[in-house]
Amino acid sequence: MSTPAAAPWPYFPAFLSLQDQPVLVIGAGDVALRKLRLLLRAGARPCVVAPQLHDEIRAWVDAGTVRHLAEAYGDEQLSGMRLVVAATDDAQLNHRVAADAQARGIWVNVVDDPAHSSYITPAIVDRAPVLVAISSAGAAPVLARRLREGLEALLPARLGAVAEFMGRWREQVRDRIAAPARRRIWEAFLDQGGDQRVLAGDETAASRQLQQILDQPGAASVDLGEVYLVGAGPGDPDLLTLKALRLMQQADVVLYDRLVHPQILERVRRDADRIYVGKQRSNHSLPQDQINMELVRLARQGKRVLRLKGGDPFIFGRGGEEIETLAAHRVPFQVVPGITAASGCAAYAGIPLTHRDHAQACIFVTGHPRKDGQLDLHWDQLVRPGQTVVIYMGLGSLPTLTEQLLAHGMPADWPTAVVEHGTAPEQRVVVAALDQIVAAVADENLTGPSLVILGQVVRLRDQLQWFSGGAEQQM
Repeated sequence: MSTPAAAPWPYFPAFLSLQDQPVLVIGAGDVALRKLRLLLRAGARPCVVAPQLHDEIRAWVDAGTVRHLAEAYGDEQLSGMRLVVAATDDAQLNHRVAADAQARGIWVNVVDDPAHSSYITPAIVDRAPVLVAISSAGAAPVLARRLREGLEALLPARLGAVAEFMGRWREQVRDRIAAPARRRIWEAFLDQGGDQRVLAGDETAASRQLQQILDQPGAASVDLGEVYLVGAGPGDPDLLTLKALRLMQQADVVLYDRLVHPQILERVRRDADRIYVGKQRSNHSLPQDQINMELVRLARQGKRVLRLKGGDPFIFGRGGEEIETLAAHRVPFQVVPGITAASGCAAYAGIPLTHRDHAQACIFVTGHPRKDGQLDLHWDQLVRPGQTVVIYMGLGSLPTLTEQLLAHGMPADWPTAVVEHGTAPEQRVVVAALDQIVAAVADENLTGPSLVILGQVVRLRDQLQWFSGGAEQQM
C-alpha cells in the first residue's frame, strides 16, 4: 500500500489485574495519595516507602490496608512487586527507582515524568465494571482531563449496572446461541431499549425483554448477511458521515482499497476482519469481478460486510458494478454516499469548483486509461472556457492529458493544480500553468493518490487557501 502508516502509539493501552497483588509506592504525600486511591480501588496490596506519611495514608496503614514498608528506599524492596510508583519530590531518587525497576523487568511509573516511566496512569471515567481510560501519552494531561470531564457528563451514572446485567446473562446466551449470531442478540437487546430499562432500575423488565429475544424463532440461526457500500471520503476522518461511522462499527469484515486513509481505517470496529483489495496502476491486488463475488460469499456466511471505498462509491468508485452483483445474487445491501475527492480535495486546497465570475460548470472525468493504454475523453468538451475540469486518477497519465488538452486548444497558461493526499495532514498541492505542470509535479515527486484540477478558479487559491497541510508548490 502507498498510503502513509498511522501514527505509532507511544504506549499500548491495557488494563492490568492487580487484585491482591503487591505494589510498591515510593513517597507518601499528596501525589502518592492519589495513586494509592486508584490502586486500592483495583484491589492491590500497596506497600509504602517514605519517612513521613500523609494523614489519610497513615489511617490506611493503621487499618492494615496499606503496609508501611520502610522510611528509606532500597532496591531490595522491589523483590516480588508487580508494579512500582515513584511519587517523591526528589527527581534523582525517582530516576533511581525507575532504573532499578526496569532492570528487574518491573513496570514503573514516575509521576509526571513519562520519559522515565514504562507505564502511565490515564485519566479514568469510572462506571465499574465499565472503565474508560484516556491518555495523551503524558503530552497533555490537562486535555486528557478535559476529555474525561466531557465523558463524565455523557455516560450514565448507572452504566456499570448495564454491564453487570449483561454479564449475568452472558453464560446463558453463550449456551443457547452460536457465536456468529450471539452479538446480534446483544445488539437487539440494546437497540430495543434493554439498557434503558436497566438504567431505570427495572431489571425484571430487562430480563423479560432479553428472554423474548432469545425465544424468537430463528434467534440461534445465522441469517443471510448484508453488505454496506460506504464512501470513506477523501482522507480526513472528520469528513465521514454519521451513518458511515455507525456501520463501520457494526461490520464483521471490511474490504478496503488503497485510497482509504489509515486514520479512517482506524475507525472500523477493531475486531473486524480486514481484507485489502486495493488497486494500483499495473498492480491489481484482486480483480474487480473477484471483489464482487467475495462480497457475495462473505454475506452468505451471515456476516455484515463493509465495503469501504475512498471518496464516493458511485463516482469513479465502481460501486455500481458491485451492487449489480449483489442484487443479482439477492444479497441485501446499503449504500452510504461519501464526500467525493473532487469536492473534498478542492475545498481543502482553497479552490472553489464553481464561481460566478470564473466557472459556471464543473466536469468530472477519469484519467485512467483503457486496457490498450489510450485515454478515451471528449477533449473538445474539456477545453471550453467558463468551466472547471476535475480529473480523477490523472497523475499517471498527466503527460498525455496535458499533451492532448494543449493539442485541442486549451491555453498553455491555463491554471492547473494537482492535489496529493487531499484533506489529509500530508496533503501537498502543486500549482502551475498547464504546459509546466508535468515538470512541477516531477520536481515535487508526487506519487500518492492525486486529483488534477484545471480552470480559472485555481487562481483563487492564493486568496482562499486555508488548510495547512504539507508542502505547497506554485510555479
